[in-house]
Amino acid sequence: QAQLVESGGGLVQAGGSLRLACAASGRTFSGYAMGWFRQAPGKEREFVAAISWNDANTRYADSVIGRFTISRDNAKNTLYLQMNSLQPEDTAVYYCNSDRIPKGLSTWYMTPARFGPWGQGTQVTVSS
Repeated sequence: QAQLVESGGGLVQAGGSLRLACAASGRTFSGYAMGWFRQAPGKEREFVAAISWNDANTRYADSVIGRFTISRDNAKNTLYLQMNSLQPEDTAVYYCNSDRIPKGLSTWYMTPARFGPWGQGTQVTVSS
């Protein structure tokens, strides 16, 4: 069964950077759109960034535009999220997910039925 394992979280001061990784196992994620999401304490899980199946298009939440970059390495079956200029409001558990349908666009996450299983997430804490 396909699994996603997030890593790279930690404690960082405001203005700092982190690079999250999402390692996929069980099947290849090449050819599938993917995305990053986060859930802060007491809040619902929200969209952060998405990448289309062929890496041609990316999409970001307004709050992270210009600071976060989503990318992937198909040879390693790994998705990344480079986070710069981190702010306390970025504190959350970060999750990755993959579209269940191949060749999806960067807007795949707008359809709830397209989500696969969630991983355990990785905690990001930004201190002020």
